[in-house]
Amino acid sequence: MTIRVLICDELPVIGDGLRTLLDAVPDIDVIGSTDNGMEAIVLVRTARPDVVVTDLTLRTISGLEMIRRLGKEEARPNIVVFTRLSDADKTVSDVLHTGASCLLGKDASPQELVTAIRAAAVGRTVLAPDIAHRLVEWFREQPDSAEPAPCPEVDELTPREREVTQMVARGMSTEEVARELTIGVATVRTHLYRVRTKLGARDRAQLVSLAYRSGLIQPAGRAPGEEEPGARQDLRAG
Repeated sequence: MTIRVLICDELPVIGDGLRTLLDAVPDIDVIGSTDNGMEAIVLVRTARPDVVVTDLTLRTISGLEMIRRLGKEEARPNIVVFTRLSDADKTVSDVLHTGASCLLGKDASPQELVTAIRAAAVGRTVLAPDIAHRLVEWFREQPDSAEPAPCPEVDELTPREREVTQMVARGMSTEEVARELTIGVATVRTHLYRVRTKLGARDRAQLVSLAYRSGLIQPAGRAPGEEEPGARQDLRAG
């Protein structure tokens, strides 16, 4: 599979450098580069890249605004944000809320960037190590007894839609869900579209957030009602 990539960076020297780097990777095809957020949207519509690698500072509109607008496109590419992480906490919050797949600082190695692009192409999430550490620490600080936020719309999901949502929320890509359930990739995408519509989630990131906040997915990784490992054997023994 060849991954079609669009590069967006305000500084041409960085954009050109990224293009030179990625052109040397056999499974990546750079279909264009721009320093202009509005032009990037036009290129996405015409060239249909699989992944957009973008800085947050662009001409005409910001990278964040561009990502928000791309989220409304029919053929939405996955996004790798490649930027300076000067205000890490706010940047992470803003980027994840727009639905970007990956977030790396510009101190990332070439291999880390290539890995993030490949991950984004199949719907996975990659974060810079220091950002991942911050998120882990934040989750550890959350009380274990926190009650799920009410979300009546979850009750409208079919069993299959719940299953697909739980698998995606645990980090599985669309292709992996399709293989696991022995259904087509297009069918998985249809389920996800219906789930997002029912829950009012604008993108996959918000869908995952809603799944956790509503209790559809437990932080420990078990769905509500799922037994603890060994629970059935313990009951029989008693």
